[in-house]
Amino acid sequence: MNDSRIIQNLDTLATTPLRRDALQIIEAGLAAIRTQTVLESTVRLDDNTLFVRDAQYDLASYKRIFFIGIGKCAADAGVFFEKLLGDRITEGIILDVRGVPVKRLRCIVGSHPLPSQCNVEASEDVATLLESADKDDLVLTVISGGGSALLCLPNDMACEDLARVTACLMDHGAPIEELNIVRKHMSLIQGGQFAKLAYPAHVLALLFSDVPGDDIATIASGPTVMDDSTQADAEAILTRYDVRSRCDLPECHPLETPKGAKYFERVENVLLMTNTTALEAMRKAALHLGYDAIIAETTLQGEARDVGERLIAEGKTPHTVRLYGGETTVTACDGVCRGMGGRNQEVALAALVGIPPGMLLAAIASDGWDNTDAAGGFVDSALRDRARAQQTSPEEALQRNASYDFFKQVGGHIMTGKTGSNVADILMTITR
Repeated sequence: MNDSRIIQNLDTLATTPLRRDALQIIEAGLAAIRTQTVLESTVRLDDNTLFVRDAQYDLASYKRIFFIGIGKCAADAGVFFEKLLGDRITEGIILDVRGVPVKRLRCIVGSHPLPSQCNVEASEDVATLLESADKDDLVLTVISGGGSALLCLPNDMACEDLARVTACLMDHGAPIEELNIVRKHMSLIQGGQFAKLAYPAHVLALLFSDVPGDDIATIASGPTVMDDSTQADAEAILTRYDVRSRCDLPECHPLETPKGAKYFERVENVLLMTNTTALEAMRKAALHLGYDAIIAETTLQGEARDVGERLIAEGKTPHTVRLYGGETTVTACDGVCRGMGGRNQEVALAALVGIPPGMLLAAIASDGWDNTDAAGGFVDSALRDRARAQQTSPEEALQRNASYDFFKQVGGHIMTGKTGSNVADILMTITR
């Protein structure tokens, strides 16, 4: 196998011309969002001047430079900036789901999607570092998807209780925006609190979006962005999903996020990457293969099984590739997930029942981890025939939220390992 490939089981999966084309298109999208690739194309150093796109920063004007990387792009970003800046970095912390060898920075591996005590202790260290910064210092931070769980410093609540609140909202289909509003208002470091802790230092935040619509206040629950949501908004979400009762946390009370403009006057938030980066690379790859290619939607949301059915209905035009980016939700059957799976595998499983001959649907998490060790899955009529031959029912698997178990048995998993990237989910239909 080619070691440069991101899809680890590509040779095993590419058994038909349509599958080969689909996997080649997906591979192109994943290659385009490699953190190292994105940073090399947008950031450079000339003597003591740091260039980020068209902006420039005189590093000699700062007494100290701190680096803080948060989220699933943090490890690779930390390696990049340590190599680029060398001993200009005074101190720094990387908090990611992956560990990397670094010299000047400290790399901490945390948990995701639910927070853990390790995340809390790492976040305490980040807060301490931020509080040590003064007006002559630069805090250079890379903030990416996964940061909402990794950067965890709960207000007046045990970590395990916050994990229960998070799991409850996820299991009952709360969209990422609502989930992050609650997280912001229960945190001492998100929802602009990071910026307040770093004040009056200069903060340069490089953002990698994993949220539909690329609202920078939602990425990793907006640690460096003034929060537009309120304590009352968080209260309403807790009430809507009956979180206090379901989690047995009657004293769960959100706090207000910082609203003082002064805390954000020396903060620059720069959006470096979105899922459009991946989708445009996929569109070009599809055109090169001779397909008509359309980026249909970059803000895809909705119940995963409904989305699977919808994409099949939209994707029937011959010799066409339709591309989507976004993040669906899975509402657990009876409020309890009884099988393994992730939202992308559930999208694919829901599409399997009605997929016509000559069409393939693929749905993957760009971070390579669709709530399991699979990035996601693909379906076509040949896979449906195989499931029938094995007497394996997609409908029954959907009822148990057991998409992983289904694809493990009949095939269709796309495996990448943890990619070090995160621009939410990438979905595609391709029709010959």
